[in-house]
Amino acid sequence: MKAYRAALLRFDDDQRPVYDADGLLVVGPDANGKPVVRAAGDHATLIGNYPGVSVEDLRGQLIAPGFVDMHVHYPQTDVIGAPAAGLLPWLENYTFPHESRFADPAHAREVAAFFFDELLRHGVTTALTFATSHPASVDAAFEEARARGLRFITGKVLQDRHSPDGVRDETEQSLIDTEALIQRWHGVDRLGYAITPRFAPTSTPVQLRGAGELAAKYGDVWIQSHVAENRDEVRWAAELFPDARSYLGVYGDFGLLRERAVYAHCIHLDAADRAQMARTGAVAAVSPTSNLFLGSGFFDFAAADAAGMGYGLASDVGGGTSFSPFHTMLAAYCVGREGHTKPGLSLTPGQLWWQHTAGAARALGLEGVVGNLQPGCEADFVVLNPQATPLLARKTSQANSLDELLFALIVLGDDRVVVRSVIAGS
Repeated sequence: MKAYRAALLRFDDDQRPVYDADGLLVVGPDANGKPVVRAAGDHATLIGNYPGVSVEDLRGQLIAPGFVDMHVHYPQTDVIGAPAAGLLPWLENYTFPHESRFADPAHAREVAAFFFDELLRHGVTTALTFATSHPASVDAAFEEARARGLRFITGKVLQDRHSPDGVRDETEQSLIDTEALIQRWHGVDRLGYAITPRFAPTSTPVQLRGAGELAAKYGDVWIQSHVAENRDEVRWAAELFPDARSYLGVYGDFGLLRERAVYAHCIHLDAADRAQMARTGAVAAVSPTSNLFLGSGFFDFAAADAAGMGYGLASDVGGGTSFSPFHTMLAAYCVGREGHTKPGLSLTPGQLWWQHTAGAARALGLEGVVGNLQPGCEADFVVLNPQATPLLARKTSQANSLDELLFALIVLGDDRVVVRSVIAGS
């Protein structure tokens, strides 16, 4: 058992941040020997309960839950920052050529290793990630994540039409490969599988139907895809699936809307779509830096809340412009504030932070497992330095409330703030 003394941030059951200026985090094995949070709270109150426990003194720093990224493409690590006229040309000119290289296991392993190092450097300890259409890309990601002890979810991309040679797969084989990968990797250590149609226009009805059948057969795996990212894509989906009520409805028609189903973007939805997501338990991965970069539109937080629709934050690298959760939270604040195309609102610093930790974990069906520092949570956390840069130090020294401290980190923070990412207590 080990303890850490520092300022401490966590969340209560009502999504409110709980802060201890002089806190104690105690980590130790549960009944099964798994490293978990044993206690978190005020140092003076707790320390007497743990005589003889080694305490690392990190006063002046902030311990917070590890960040949870709900949607990121590890094969697009080298696509980040590529100029594009919009989503569809960006896919054609950059994404698909890069992804075709992941048929090579050595290339996939090299990128995966860099990707996970980059996530941890930015304080991201859990991610739901797209691989490519090549099974080798899935194996490489799981192998690298397992070596690091990460809680991590990914899946082979399904795309059997409207895709170039090198990334287009074959319908029957793609479903055979998916089931084999589920059986090989799902539930191994801290790993989980996600059935992954790229997006409805790049899958035939036969492939989508097969994906839905696998989702019904393996009810505890995840589902991930994209929906309603930009208007051109929405029109294309309507042309390809004329019998569906909406773009989102395509996925519902094939049995791909349920709990543990995560759909990136969800910008151009209507009230019936949002009600369907809330009813089925499907959730949105809000990707604000990507949406701003590609000019896709603005996620409507108020409408999602009114519908009772779940969501959390995501980087969406490489359409997204940064691995940094601080950059993502700042972009989400700006997207929320936009009030010309939708109602504008000001997300509080606590709400933003919750959406990238405990809220994202809840959306993934991992509430109480990761994303928080309540007793019983797996021991994934970050140590942050509020004085990491001169400007940040100047700003945080003047903070008179938790909101002011958290917002200063959101606006001015980057990877330099992350002193340490702790995975499973080590």
